[in-house]
Amino acid sequence: MATAITNFIDDIRGVKPLQALRSVRALIANPDSTGEVFKIIQALKGGSITRAVERLESLPVGRELLRDKPDILPLLSDREALRAMPEGSVGRAYLKFVETQSLSADGLVAASEEVPRGEGLNPEERWLGNRLRDIHDLQHVVCGYGRDTLGELCLLSFMVTQTPNRGIAFIIFMARRKARQATQLFSVDDCIEEGRRIGEAATWFATVKWEERLCEPLAQLRSELGILKPTLYRNAIRTLADLEPAAVSAA
Repeated sequence: MATAITNFIDDIRGVKPLQALRSVRALIANPDSTGEVFKIIQALKGGSITRAVERLESLPVGRELLRDKPDILPLLSDREALRAMPEGSVGRAYLKFVETQSLSADGLVAASEEVPRGEGLNPEERWLGNRLRDIHDLQHVVCGYGRDTLGELCLLSFMVTQTPNRGIAFIIFMARRKARQATQLFSVDDCIEEGRRIGEAATWFATVKWEERLCEPLAQLRSELGILKPTLYRNAIRTLADLEPAAVSAA
């Protein structure tokens, strides 16, 4: 009982629902406003990052990562090094993704800095929060989700299954209602549920030493990590593409 009470207190400490609601409204008005996403996560995160660190500490590979605190950002930002990796590798697929979408790893950092994120966090919590931020686009590539609205929702479902976070769950809740209204051609809920199942089946991404895996074949890595194919998502994107040639295709 004492543990449950402590966890509840950790859950609600620092939660700012009104701030989250303002950011949700701003995000709906401008879906490209990545900074609002981080504001929502920050406003509702509670004790999620603390519990994730505790989970890492219970695993040998997690303790190793927390001790070494590797930084994936310089590797993801070195486009020449990524270009030199083998065709079909994780690194080359990531490079193609960010160049096609005009993205950069530093762009996520800049967006996250619109709101103070490190207040009250210990070094391990700060490191894990930054790492989960920095691998966001890498997760798009490994999971096979595009940057279209449905792809983002499905990836968020994957992410929140692997590393529970009230802020991300709230974004999914709000965005899926709007997505349902936008199309009757397929079930948005089924696609999001598929993302959850993929997250459950896969190796926890927070335990992966991504710095050592970028040169590996993408197909091999997906198999090793237990990444299931996002079949419903890909079928939905093909349905949209048949109606609108300019629709974003699946990765």
